Amino acid sequence: MIIINNKGLDFKHKEVININDARRLGYVQDVTADLKTGTITSIIVPGSTNKLFGFFGGGNDISIPWENIVCIGEEIILVKY
Repeated sequence: MIIINNKGLDFKHKEVININDARRLGYVQDVTADLKTGTITSIIVPGSTNKLFGFFGGGNDISIPWENIVCIGEEIILVKY
């Protein structure tokens, strides 16, 4: 069951935390949705960057399926990742 705050589904500025190991994954960058049903299918968090001065590497974004979201609060989103 997902618990949603009373302000709706505003994902910006929410930190994503993995409940399996209490690791901070980052902040929601984007969401993906099924255009036919209008439902959110996953949230996207920028992955850790192992870049040299930010020039090399990248593309490590983390896609967390909607069914892995446990709780959505005012400031954080708890996930099983």
